[in-house]
Amino acid sequence: MPFHTPDLPYSYDALAPYIDEETMRLHHDKHHVGYTTKLNAAVEGTEYESWSIENLLKGLESLPEDLRTPVRNHGGGHYNHGLFWGMMAPEAGGEPSGAVGTALRETFGGFEEFKAAFKTTATGRFGSGWAWLVVNGPGRLQLVSTPNQDNPITEGLTPVLGIDVWEHAYYLTYRNRRAEYVDNFFNVVNWDTVAHLYERAR
Repeated sequence: MPFHTPDLPYSYDALAPYIDEETMRLHHDKHHVGYTTKLNAAVEGTEYESWSIENLLKGLESLPEDLRTPVRNHGGGHYNHGLFWGMMAPEAGGEPSGAVGTALRETFGGFEEFKAAFKTTATGRFGSGWAWLVVNGPGRLQLVSTPNQDNPITEGLTPVLGIDVWEHAYYLTYRNRRAEYVDNFFNVVNWDTVAHLYERAR
């Protein structure tokens, strides 16, 4: 069955003023749809078109050489964006409670310390890519960044929060001010989704 681009779980303007409507339309309808279309073209007619996107990315090194790059780039783009939309929500943000809030405080020394470390990871990614909060081992949290459309699951890590730091994700509103975009991202983080992913990963 071909991969498909999921609809946004909210309206295009729902994350404004932190992420504007035009950016969301371009990001979802052009970029995400483009990744999905090119992923389908890459695996069409092969045994891999029936694989889940998670299994394709986890088993990237076992794929035929001519499929690795398109699956890494377009499959990664399809998967990353599917996660990203659900990691945000209107009227969200704030400080998480429960197990994920406790884990953040224990790992980073406090929520503000986590935000600062996440910002450093996101702004420190040279060029295009992502910053991720991942689970590495039983409940152990870690910050990583990946280039382009790579995803941590290829390295055996489980992402629970991620931010897209490709310029198309923020340039219409923030121009070159990536740090400001990262700061405002915390106004739309869907901590319910993060908590669900964290519990599942544990």
